[in-house]
Amino acid sequence: MYYTLEGLNKLKAELDQLISVERPAISQQIAEARDKGDLSENAEYDAAKNAQGMLEMKIAKLQEIIMNAKIIDEKKLDTSKVLILSTVKIRNTKNNAMMKYTLVPENEADIKAGKISVHSPIAKGLLGKKVGETVEIQVPAGKMSFEIMEILR
Repeated sequence: MYYTLEGLNKLKAELDQLISVERPAISQQIAEARDKGDLSENAEYDAAKNAQGMLEMKIAKLQEIIMNAKIIDEKKLDTSKVLILSTVKIRNTKNNAMMKYTLVPENEADIKAGKISVHSPIAKGLLGKKVGETVEIQVPAGKMSFEIMEILR
């Protein structure tokens, strides 16, 4: 899977948090539950063991993702057309509203930060287009028309 350097660093920070903070906390919960006596009827112990199993699965999955991640080299991307990691300024041709989006890998999408997945309808409609082009994009609310005003990196 493709990641930006920023996205990969976030995953590494999350993995570090799981290993250095959450893993020891769950081990402590297990130890405390074990100290309370009979393990066969100890719901606290069972819950802590289940939480530990879930945490270990999450750690293993993150480690696999990080190991197989491919970094997108922004310096090699063409700026004449809309591609992944392009920041695109578009104008809604109906109401002249201006919008600015950065097209990112799906796992880094954050609409509040203006980052949309390259798999979203708007991004799919913009990919490969150049400044000055007008595109019709089918969105849940119907067809919308956008003019590409600017492409940035």
